[in-house]
Amino acid sequence: MNAAKTSEKSDRDFMNDQQAIREASRVQANRDELAERISQAIPHDGAIEPLKGLHLHRFSSPRSACHAVSIPAFCVIAQGSKEVLLGNDRYQYDPAHYLLATVELPIMSQILEASKAQPCLNLRLDLDSTLVGSVMVEAGYSASQSRANVKAIDVSPLDAPLLDAVVRLVRLLDTPAEARVLMPLVAREIIYRLLIGEQGARLRHIAVLGGYTHHIALAVERLRKDFKEPIKMESIARELGMSVSGFHHHFKSVTAMSPLQFQKQLRLQEARRLMLGENLDATSAAYHVGYDDASHFNREYKRLFGAPPMRDVERLREAVKETASSIQSPQDAQYFAINR
Repeated sequence: MNAAKTSEKSDRDFMNDQQAIREASRVQANRDELAERISQAIPHDGAIEPLKGLHLHRFSSPRSACHAVSIPAFCVIAQGSKEVLLGNDRYQYDPAHYLLATVELPIMSQILEASKAQPCLNLRLDLDSTLVGSVMVEAGYSASQSRANVKAIDVSPLDAPLLDAVVRLVRLLDTPAEARVLMPLVAREIIYRLLIGEQGARLRHIAVLGGYTHHIALAVERLRKDFKEPIKMESIARELGMSVSGFHHHFKSVTAMSPLQFQKQLRLQEARRLMLGENLDATSAAYHVGYDDASHFNREYKRLFGAPPMRDVERLREAVKETASSIQSPQDAQYFAINR
C-alpha cells in the first residue's frame, strides 16, 4: 500500500514537472514572439503609436537617465531592461517584469541593456481611468475602504496569462481592421488581469473614491493645473480634509516627492518644453512658469538637468536631429528626444 502511494506521488510529481516545463516553454515562446513583432513594427530607433494608446519604443544602445513625465500606463519590456527613478525610489524591469504607473508624475528613466544586435524593445499601453472603472464594476470590485497609501509606480512579475494577453494585443498590428474591434476587448482583459494581480490594489485605489491615494491624486491634478502659482499648503490640505503635516506625509508616500519638489520639477520641465518647442529664451521661459528671479531659475534648472538652460536645449535639438530620420514626425522626434 505504501509502495502504491509512493508510485502515485511520483506520477503526480512527474505530471507537475511536465506541466511546469510546458508552461516555461510557452512563456519563452511568447517572449520571443513579442520581441520579434515589436522589432518588425519599429525597425529603427524611435517611438511610434501604431494603435491609439499603444506605444512602441526601440533603443539600440543604453541611455543615461533623462527626465520625463509618467502617465497612467502599463509598461512591458520585450527585450533589454530599463530603470525608472521616482524621487529616491528606483524601479528596474525587464522581460520578466512589468511596470504599472497610475499617476502623472515627473520621473527619470534610463535604458540599462540595449545593443544593435539586441535592442531594447518597449511597449506602453495607456490606461484610461473610465475604462479601469468599468472593468472594476464588471469584475465586482467595490470601493476600497482602506486608508493606506499606495505607491504611484511599482514593478511586478509578468505572469503567463498577462504576457499572453500582451502578445495577442501586439498581433493586432497585422490586422488594423480587426484591431478596431478587438483591441478594446484585449485591453479590458489586460486591465482585468492587472486588477486581480499583485498590483490590483494600486490600480483600484486610483480608479475609486477611496484611500488617501485618491486624495493625493486630486492634489497632484491641482498642482499640475496651477503649477505657476505658489503652493498654498494649508488651502490644499484643508480641501482634502487633512492636516498640513498629514498632507505632506501622504503626498510623499505616494509620489516619493514633497509637494514643493513636485511643483519645481513641473515648472522646470515646462520651461524646457517652452524653450525647445516654442523657441523662448531662458528668461521668458522662467517667467512663464512662475520664476521671478532668472538666476534662481538658472541654478535650479542646472541642478535638475545637469546643464544651464540654453546649453541643455541645444543638446536636445541635436538629439532631435539625430532621431528625426527614424521617427514618423518632427513632433514625435522632439518628444522622443526629451523623454528617451
